[in-house]
Amino acid sequence: MITILGPTACGKTSFAAHLAAKLDAEIISADSRQVYRGMDLGTGKDLEDYCIDGKQIPYHLIDIAEPGEKYNVYQFQRDFLNAYRDITQRKKMPILCGGTGLYLESVIRNYRMSEVPQNPELRKQLEDKSLPELTAILCQYKKLHNTTDVDTAKRAIRAIEIEEFYRTHPDSQLGTELVPSARQTLSEIQQHNLIIGLSIDRDLRRERISARLKQRLDNGMLDEIRHLLSLGVKPEDLIYYGLEYKYLTLHVIGQLSYEEMFRQLEIVIHQFAKRQMTWFRGMERRGIHIHWIDSQLPMEEKINRVISLIPH
Repeated sequence: MITILGPTACGKTSFAAHLAAKLDAEIISADSRQVYRGMDLGTGKDLEDYCIDGKQIPYHLIDIAEPGEKYNVYQFQRDFLNAYRDITQRKKMPILCGGTGLYLESVIRNYRMSEVPQNPELRKQLEDKSLPELTAILCQYKKLHNTTDVDTAKRAIRAIEIEEFYRTHPDSQLGTELVPSARQTLSEIQQHNLIIGLSIDRDLRRERISARLKQRLDNGMLDEIRHLLSLGVKPEDLIYYGLEYKYLTLHVIGQLSYEEMFRQLEIVIHQFAKRQMTWFRGMERRGIHIHWIDSQLPMEEKINRVISLIPH
């Protein structure tokens, strides 16, 4: 398998699609929000990128869940395995592509996954607490590296619920142990997985993020939010997804002006890209070898560099 990762706006999807066209491969998405149907502009699906010289590149794990659902890493690992087996059984090469670090690492490091059930009693204890109070409780469990856990009270309560589950079920702690050898598929991936990172200059990344945000707003991203709300998706469920869906929904329901929405959203997307890079550097510290390639190289040169790294 080949894995392509990198921060938002570095051109992962286009590169993965061109590489897949060259290798007759198929793409498995590792993006925690592109799984949702109807959430297209806000998640940056860019489905037109999967068409190369008139050829449609097959992709997997996009548009597989309904908006409003709470898709998670446990489901991702299960769905990834199904897609991987389907692709390899047809003698095709899978390319895993995305920027959701936890999803990528759950496959690359062969995490043992346990689906964390809801805890009604704990939820009742927490339901009247403010977001700062919930944040303080969560900090008692762990150091907060990922501030999206405390974007909303609902997310914070779920994060506390997960941490409490792992505290009382230590054998299920996500990521601390490899799954048993019976999970041979993931074990094989660990040994035969070429990991490519697309690097991008910070200033260029910031420039691209701002330009892309303006373009998506011009292309109707607010109309996408209004449509989802008209289908019955609750505002708090869209806010739960964070980033574009949080700030655009707050604007649509009248809690933020357009200018304030744009200003705040631009800042949090830049912060998100920085956190992605922090995660990828952490993956390297945890023993994952990433071959970094300059995203600004010509497409053919990037492809040739990857091909030169494939064991023959």
